[in-house]
Amino acid sequence: MDETNHTGSRAVAPALDALLGKRHPVLDDGFVRVVDYMGTDESIVQGARVSYGRGTKQLHEDRGLIRYLMRNWHTSPFEMCELKLHVRVPMDTWRQWIRHRTASVNEYSTRYSLAIDAAQQTEPTDWRSQSHVNRQGSSGKLELEVGRALSQREKEFQSEARKLYEERIESGVAREQARKDLPLSTYTEAYWKIDLHNLLNFLNLRLDEHAQLEIREYARVIGHTVVKAWCPLTWEAFVDYRLDSTVLSTVDLEIVRAIHVSPSEAVAAARRLGLLPIDDTQHSRSNRERDELEKKLLRLGLPIPWKTQDA
Repeated sequence: MDETNHTGSRAVAPALDALLGKRHPVLDDGFVRVVDYMGTDESIVQGARVSYGRGTKQLHEDRGLIRYLMRNWHTSPFEMCELKLHVRVPMDTWRQWIRHRTASVNEYSTRYSLAIDAAQQTEPTDWRSQSHVNRQGSSGKLELEVGRALSQREKEFQSEARKLYEERIESGVAREQARKDLPLSTYTEAYWKIDLHNLLNFLNLRLDEHAQLEIREYARVIGHTVVKAWCPLTWEAFVDYRLDSTVLSTVDLEIVRAIHVSPSEAVAAARRLGLLPIDDTQHSRSNRERDELEKKLLRLGLPIPWKTQDA
């Protein structure tokens, strides 16, 4: 393969070697740094061919085999690759990150060491308003003047919280107790080691438009910079079959089939499947499954029958 070569028995990715130890900035004071890795695209192919037996190489080129594995959810060959990262991330974002329990983690200890003297700050233009549709999401931005006031108050609060923490330390308070009033915007650091299969699951969730913006920024760097350099064939297949793909459920397929019959047939199917009220006398409530289907229809270049005049 052009992307990798061997030093002894270890497969190496020159493009990722060039990134080793470099800090890739994220947010205002965060970063992602590649510490080490094991395996490459070639390791995935080797693992798969051991599983499939002799003769597979004649049937598939490396790229074709990796795409087949990704397309058909054969996941174990991707576990042949592992990545170790050093990250600096705000504590509130880290809370979401650490929910992915498929990695080995060693986090900076504020019981043992002084808390990192850095907190993630929000620019006046970056304050997001609460979504009225998704309780755990945001939608749009607040007015600039409001943002300026919020950013100033944030700066004052973070400064006072740090001052209080340092006063406690100077007074001899134990570090494990002195830290208790530090804001969640305080940065923490961790070493995070994970296999490629579980890393792709992490990226699939955290690159989604519904994920919180801050963790999406970390996922963007890890995916588009690190994984793309490390296993380019796998990254290509992941983008094609996971990240940029459109999955149709049984309900979706029934609506698509009905659209090809007529708009009225599609509306009737949507009512029968619970995506729309039974009749026009009922109020059409918010329906997340319907909203997701509408996005899929737009991507497929199909009309949304219940939004057309004919319907």
